[in-house]
Amino acid sequence: MIQIKPLMFALFIGLVYTSCKEPIPMDLAKENLIPKPAKLKAAGSSFEWTRYTQIHIQTGNEEAKKVANHLAEMIQPATGFHPKIKELKTPLGSRGISLILDDKFKNLGKEGYSLMIDARKISLQAFNAEGLFRGIQTIRQLLPAKIEAQEKQKGPWLIASGTIEDYPQYAYRGAMLDVVRHFFDVDEVKQYIDYLAAYKMNVLHLHLTDDQGWRIEIKSWPKLTEIGGKTEVGGGEGGFYTQEQYQRIVQYAADRFITVVPEIDMPGHTNAALVAYAELNADGKARKPYTGTKVGFSSLATNKEITYKFIDDVIRELAALTPGEYIHIGGDESHATQKKDYIRFIERVQKIVHAHNKKVMGWADIAAAELYETTIAQFWQTKPDNAIKAVKQNLKILMSPAARAYMDMQYDSISPLGLHWAGYLEVDKAYDWTLEGNIEGIDKKDIIGIEAPLWSETIECMDDIEYLIFPRLLGYAELGWSTDKSNSWEEYKVRLGKQKTRFEIQEINYYQSKLVPWADTPPK
Repeated sequence: MIQIKPLMFALFIGLVYTSCKEPIPMDLAKENLIPKPAKLKAAGSSFEWTRYTQIHIQTGNEEAKKVANHLAEMIQPATGFHPKIKELKTPLGSRGISLILDDKFKNLGKEGYSLMIDARKISLQAFNAEGLFRGIQTIRQLLPAKIEAQEKQKGPWLIASGTIEDYPQYAYRGAMLDVVRHFFDVDEVKQYIDYLAAYKMNVLHLHLTDDQGWRIEIKSWPKLTEIGGKTEVGGGEGGFYTQEQYQRIVQYAADRFITVVPEIDMPGHTNAALVAYAELNADGKARKPYTGTKVGFSSLATNKEITYKFIDDVIRELAALTPGEYIHIGGDESHATQKKDYIRFIERVQKIVHAHNKKVMGWADIAAAELYETTIAQFWQTKPDNAIKAVKQNLKILMSPAARAYMDMQYDSISPLGLHWAGYLEVDKAYDWTLEGNIEGIDKKDIIGIEAPLWSETIECMDDIEYLIFPRLLGYAELGWSTDKSNSWEEYKVRLGKQKTRFEIQEINYYQSKLVPWADTPPK
């Protein structure tokens, strides 16, 4: 008698069940994807993910295997499924879900992907693993909203059929987190990273130093964190990351194809360092700790050699911990530094950064100096003068206009969190603009992408972070990813409103703007 193993029998029954079951009609064009894909064509049917569904990858492809594992882990809590990841020589066309790397998709770029869905199978193909990872975020959004739950939910788990070809408009799509004004621990930063990854953003800018605190361990200058790491706005206890903790953050981001850009702000915004080391002050006297929110009063001693020894040590240690190509040197609001000293300082620091095999990024104020063409100038001010200077030096511009992209701006006059020095920033104003149409004289060819900064003067916990970034973060993700021609506030606000159920299942403390038609997503 032939012996049939229980697992094989279950899989056989599962295949028979799924192959005989009539597909449920669904319209891919009516799914509320953010960012909006470049190309989408609906087929009117659906794929059902069941406990028998397998994930297939090419034999020996470790990059695809990592993405497959991420997909399996992502769907497990809500579905209760533990999908088997199976290696096949030719997975394309196999029943189930296939993740395939293929050079023929090189034209879609490193983050582009092709997604084909029918009643029998899902085929996700890309040029490299980064594209596969962006593609599984689309699969996540195509699943019912209850996929976001952390406990088992009742199915079915249906995905509308059709084809999607997708790729980003801009190569740099990021958000900044200020961990200085108020400190956020490793787990909170990881949560922030997860929010970026869910909407296909690929850069986390960490603002690590300022007047109120120093948040990264520098072993050659230990008092930076021993003294400078113990303060924050309002007099709280502050905190800092050990180098090992910082590396965990960097790796966690890298696993989600997000690059960390660390910022050491200088020569201004440096009071925490000036408290820790008296010799960094022009008069040799240590400053008092600062827990307020004023800016522009501090400066490193730009004419002392010890300052450049300090900077070289800091950049050397940070560069060794940071695989990304950029170190952000700040450079904004250096009102306490004479202009001629500021220019000389920026030009010398630029050389230090390059000596450690990194490129410079800085707030657009640094365009007062003569900069290398590899430098990125981040536009933030209400006036474009510095950004225009940067373009005239053939620099690329990172768009972060405060009046449009600062997530710490209040939504309106009664918002309990945020500031309003750049104006109030409702959800429509945050979305309804284009990067290349923001400044006359700066064209699309001059722009590397978008970054939405979140400064933390008024926020102290994850609920506060969520209130200010949700739902504006999704709009910035779309501005960076989707083509300008597809962007329409009237159309976008409907898709945004349909995120309500996902937000609430994740217990996200989002701002319920009256401009958005919030609506629960009906079960599939």
